[in-house]
Amino acid sequence: MNDQRSPDYVPQAPASYGRPRGELRGRLYDIIFESDTPAGRRFDIVLVCAILLSILVVVLDSVPELDKDYDGVLFAAECVFTALFTAEYLARLWCVRRPWRYATGFYGIVDLLSVLPTYFSLLVPGSALLLDIRILRLLRVFRIFKLTLYVQEYTRLGEALLASRRKILVFLSAVVMAVLVLGTVMYVVEGPKNGYTSIPVSMYWAIVTMTTVGYGDITPHTSLGKLIASFMMLLGWGILAVPTGIVTAEMTRQEWGRRAGRESAAPACAACGSRGHASAARFCKDCGAALPSRSPAGT
Repeated sequence: MNDQRSPDYVPQAPASYGRPRGELRGRLYDIIFESDTPAGRRFDIVLVCAILLSILVVVLDSVPELDKDYDGVLFAAECVFTALFTAEYLARLWCVRRPWRYATGFYGIVDLLSVLPTYFSLLVPGSALLLDIRILRLLRVFRIFKLTLYVQEYTRLGEALLASRRKILVFLSAVVMAVLVLGTVMYVVEGPKNGYTSIPVSMYWAIVTMTTVGYGDITPHTSLGKLIASFMMLLGWGILAVPTGIVTAEMTRQEWGRRAGRESAAPACAACGSRGHASAARFCKDCGAALPSRSPAGT
């Protein structure tokens, strides 16, 4: 079969899962894990819609008025979604060669957490116990993480955060030091009589101030304290911009690297000299002329 996947295609199943043997399991694997096929794309669209609707049901179920008037409808909808996600989870386990690796991976755990609370609330007897474990129903919001499997931009963001982890760690350590120093200074300047009863409380105020949240539950009263608070507010503006710049710069660098890799792998047009074609392109994107065929690797 001629594979015409785009150069940015990211498979949904890591190679460690293993492609199964057998026609039926292989076909199901293509539908569930290969989003670049027509059937896989339709499956992803249906599943994303189901995830969003199930999250809506969870949110509406937390509203007392709606839960009282539409409890039966919401419960029935939750049962339908739970059955759907259970079937999907079992199908994923069945159609990979190494199901244990999927079950213990991030997405396998998320898929399991998205269905367990409903079953647990049904299996545990006693109304008193059900009130105690009601919080487990909120774990259904983990279904929202299933969306990361179907949007490539989540993968790009994750790669950028991973590549920037040392810079972000250094930045956070600098923020923690600033909070500790300035919080201690405010504890000395303002003192317990103005609400700064301890260094941890003063550090809490410093965090709230530097992030420009400003709850107002603790405020400086002395002139020197107000001067320090003003400095911290201005400092907070710059602090909020730093991690955004780090991640954005890394995402830009990675995108340029991918583009450069595609341009170096794709041939230039002999008619107009245009470059930057997709790796599977056969005609020039600018003039429409046939592109020269590439020599197989190693020849």
